[in-house]
Amino acid sequence: MGLEHIRNLVVMPDVQIVGVCDPHTPSLEKARRVLNRMEGVRYFANHLEMLGHCDADVVVIATPNHTHFHIAKDVLNCGKHILIEKPLCITVSECLELQQIEATSSVEDRVVWVGLEYRYMAPTARVRQEIDKGAIGKVRMITIREHRYPFLEKVDDWNRFNANTGGTLVEKCCHFFDLMCVLAKSSPVSVMASGSQDVNHLAETYGGRTPDILDNAYVIVNFENGVRGMLDLCMFAEASKNEQEICVVGDKGKIEALISESVVRIGKRKNGYGTFQDFPIELEKDVVQGFHHGASFVEHRQMQEAIRNGRKADIGLIEGLISVAIGQAAHMSIDQGRLVLISEVL
Repeated sequence: MGLEHIRNLVVMPDVQIVGVCDPHTPSLEKARRVLNRMEGVRYFANHLEMLGHCDADVVVIATPNHTHFHIAKDVLNCGKHILIEKPLCITVSECLELQQIEATSSVEDRVVWVGLEYRYMAPTARVRQEIDKGAIGKVRMITIREHRYPFLEKVDDWNRFNANTGGTLVEKCCHFFDLMCVLAKSSPVSVMASGSQDVNHLAETYGGRTPDILDNAYVIVNFENGVRGMLDLCMFAEASKNEQEICVVGDKGKIEALISESVVRIGKRKNGYGTFQDFPIELEKDVVQGFHHGASFVEHRQMQEAIRNGRKADIGLIEGLISVAIGQAAHMSIDQGRLVLISEVL
């Protein structure tokens, strides 16, 4: 994702990358190649050294999950704007501490943005627009299905263990829990989940340890306004047409986003059984395709607008906290075999 951010930023107007930091030398070299040895960019192996010797306005944190908290604390104390990749942190307690640091800081109009960019995927954005227009009436149910490939290989295999990721339902699924909150326009109150590690990584060992990350789960989220959301996650289902499907049902109809096909499908009850319309969704011409269907580019554009106009982040520390809290509650539900109140983890 660090390289993805670089690829987006180098083509944006009025933006200059002035520093790149990574303690992993091969990764730092990849960044050099993507930047094509661009002049004016300094390279560092230690983030404190970069913060002390690099005159930047914004810092993008795209490091392993378990390092977010400590790096973000240092950046917050330097007074810079921050975009921090999802998940905000690996535990609710870490998220709350970052909130406290920011709340007591004296930095005015600082933007702290959490990289939950699925909000900005073109099909997802169209779903939100249609819901706001009342296309399906009052939202009652939200279903998100992700049937995909296993976790990718990462530096030092850090993403094979819950202690580093926060658990699959925090690491991978915070995106979807954030989307549920946005689509429901409400706050979560309870979570019930079932999940396991049934197929992936069972034969792998790292320093004598076997990976402990879940590879499939169902998660039900209940919201204050009565909306119910469900996540259907399977990470050994890559033989699928659509990696992600988002379905929202209201009292007047149903809307679906078929992400890989980039199609939004709308059906209205008044038109009768089996009726629907498909709407192909295309990116705006100036949006870089990249990962996540151009969402990272749109996210940067939105953040820069917020910084320049002195407004708050669209997706800030509170939204980052809630998405982690739902994931943490889901893991607790699986471990303890019961419904978990969000208040128990917050």
